[in-house]
Amino acid sequence: MKKIGNKLLVGIAFVATITSCNSSSNRADAYGNFEAKEVIISAEAMGKVLSFTLVEGERLVKGKVVGLIDTIDLHLNKQQLLANKSGINAKSANVLSQIAVLRSQLKTAQSEQGRVANMFKNEAATQRQLDEINGKVDVLKAQIKSVETQNTPIISELSVLDAQLNRLDEQLSKSIITNPIEGTVLVKYTEEQEVVSFGKPLYKIANLDELELKVYISETQLTEVKIGQEVSVSVDGKEEMTTYDGTISWISAEAEFTPKIIQTKEERVNLVYAMKIIVKNAGTLKIGMPAEVSFKSKN
Repeated sequence: MKKIGNKLLVGIAFVATITSCNSSSNRADAYGNFEAKEVIISAEAMGKVLSFTLVEGERLVKGKVVGLIDTIDLHLNKQQLLANKSGINAKSANVLSQIAVLRSQLKTAQSEQGRVANMFKNEAATQRQLDEINGKVDVLKAQIKSVETQNTPIISELSVLDAQLNRLDEQLSKSIITNPIEGTVLVKYTEEQEVVSFGKPLYKIANLDELELKVYISETQLTEVKIGQEVSVSVDGKEEMTTYDGTISWISAEAEFTPKIIQTKEERVNLVYAMKIIVKNAGTLKIGMPAEVSFKSKN
C-alpha cells in the first residue's frame, strides 16, 4: 500500500512538472481585451420620433436614413417666412418699378438736354431753356437716388429672411436621422413616439470588421515590437485556441501603472506601456472578448 502511494505521488509530481513546462513554453507575451471605436449617435433636432426603424445587431451603411423626427413646427415656420418674403419682394418690386420709370424719364431728359445745349450754342435757345432742362435732369437724378435708398432696408430685410430660411432648411435636414458611419448597431436608446431633445442619444454603432486588441507590455518588451509589426492573436476555442493575424497599430509613448482590472495586486505597481493591435474580424470576435498575443519575428 505504501509503494502504491509513493508511485502515485511520483506520478502526480511528473504530471505537474510537464504541465508547468507546457504552461511556461506556451506563455503569451501579452494579454488584453478586444475593443471597437464606438460612436453614439445623438438627436440633432427636437420633437417626437415619428419613425425609427433600426434594430440592435443590424448592420448599417453610411448615409442610410433610419428615422424621422417630427418637423411640422419647422414647416409651419418656413411657410410663414416664405409668406413674409413674398410680401417684401412685392414691396421691393414696386420700388424697382419706380426706379425704372425715373431712369426712363432721365434718359429722355438727358437727350433733350443735349439738344437744348446744341441749340444754345447756335443761339437757337435761351439761357432760361438750358437752365430749365439742366434742373429737370438734376431733379430726376436726385429722385432716383432717393428711391434707391428706400430699397436698401428692403434688401437687408430679405437677407435676414434668407438666413432664417437657410437655418430652417438645415434644421429640417437634421430632423432626418441619417446614419453617419458604416457599422453594426450595438445599443438602441430610443423608440418610436418618444419625444427627444437636442443631444439625446439615439443609438450606439461600431464598425466590427476590424477590432482593436488593447494589451500592456513591460519596458523590456519594447525592443521586441514596433508599429506595423505582425503578431499572433489567440482566443479561447471550444477545444483549442483559435489564432488570428494581427498588426500593431499604436504603442504608447508614456508608461503607466498596470491597470488593476487585468493584473494581480502585486503586479499593479509595475510600469507598463499600452499597445493596440488591429485584428480583422470575420464575425467571431466580440467586444470585450479576452485574448493573448505572441510576438512574431520582426519584418
